[in-house]
Amino acid sequence: MMEHNNSGFSKAGLGRMRDVLAGHVESGKIPGVVALVSRGGQTHVEAIGTMRADGDAAMRRDTIFRMASTSKPVTMAAAMILLDECRLRLDDPVDPWLPELADRQVLRRADGPLEDTVPAQRPITVRDLLTSTFGLGVDLTLMGSPIMDAVLDRANYSGEAALAPEPDKWMSRLGELPLSYQPGERWQYELSHDVLAVLVARVSGQPFGTFLRERIFEPLGMTDTGFHVPAGKIDRLPPSYAPDPQTGEFIVWDEAAGGRYSQPPAFQHGGGGLVSTADDYHAYFQMLLNHGMHGTERILSRPAVELMTTNRLTPEQNAARNALAKNNVHVSFGQGQQGGWGFGMAMRTYRGDYAPIGQFGWDGGTGTSAYADPSNQLTGILLTQVGLSTPDPAWLIHDFWTTLYQALDA
Repeated sequence: MMEHNNSGFSKAGLGRMRDVLAGHVESGKIPGVVALVSRGGQTHVEAIGTMRADGDAAMRRDTIFRMASTSKPVTMAAAMILLDECRLRLDDPVDPWLPELADRQVLRRADGPLEDTVPAQRPITVRDLLTSTFGLGVDLTLMGSPIMDAVLDRANYSGEAALAPEPDKWMSRLGELPLSYQPGERWQYELSHDVLAVLVARVSGQPFGTFLRERIFEPLGMTDTGFHVPAGKIDRLPPSYAPDPQTGEFIVWDEAAGGRYSQPPAFQHGGGGLVSTADDYHAYFQMLLNHGMHGTERILSRPAVELMTTNRLTPEQNAARNALAKNNVHVSFGQGQQGGWGFGMAMRTYRGDYAPIGQFGWDGGTGTSAYADPSNQLTGILLTQVGLSTPDPAWLIHDFWTTLYQALDA
């Protein structure tokens, strides 16, 4: 499927992009892909390949994907609305709403025994949650340590929302753990977004998903975005594959009908729970490019968008993240090397590849990627059903961004 109406893309460049994407599908490593690129009010979409590795149903523009960590930039908007309305403040301690996180103990050594702790130097604040620096997270530098084993056992349900306990129980289990670092000391992945989901629900008095639907999804026309796929749409959800890392054999991680996303989850978590489409995500990232506006309706204030989409971390907070991205290129293939982190998304602070400084967005472990670029006024969304258990989807994402940027005409 090819839709023309190009503004600032060369026809030859878009053709090359399609050829490169089709090559990944023809390799047999990627069953199907949906790519959306948008610039200057014009949108170009490619839907290539099939829904299943062993089937012939064609991939479609309205195919629904498990967004995994690409959920983070979208779910963060709920917290920004509460900041806009002064129902939260950046440096408020979270204790009144999240008493489970009051009076924290912090490990004397991040990789030490869970009992060897000192008191936290200060309470956890809203800012700590927004910047992923509240003291706990999925931290590859601590793999195999007591705290990381405990986090993975009782708190991390990334992409597994259907298996997580309901939010209050999840918070109480999290509250039993010490922090691995002092509040505000260090960026760590994942868990802060799940805590924010609980915070938004408690401050707003609504389930997290309801707040998102009423304040973000419905105003933006994101009709296919939520925390599960209703029965009437389940035929638009492909299986999710996690290929065998050794053989590359397609292994179904999650089937559509009867799978993890076929029923509402007990925990609507902000770190990785959304399902969505290329067009829905385009609407969201276009709103960010428009400084919070969607048509004539304001979704977020301009300063809220600016806070989200500029680097919020000190060099000290971000050092471990940068080192991980640069020293694990065999895993990330360039992903994570943006240099900065805003609220819920990566921020490019230096020119390391084809994308310019200022580009913002994030990737998902199920094979998703969504970024916007203010200097070129473009949005790119790449969605596949193959998880990052092999390099192939990471290479696909990398090549999508390379060919998107080489297709710029002006």
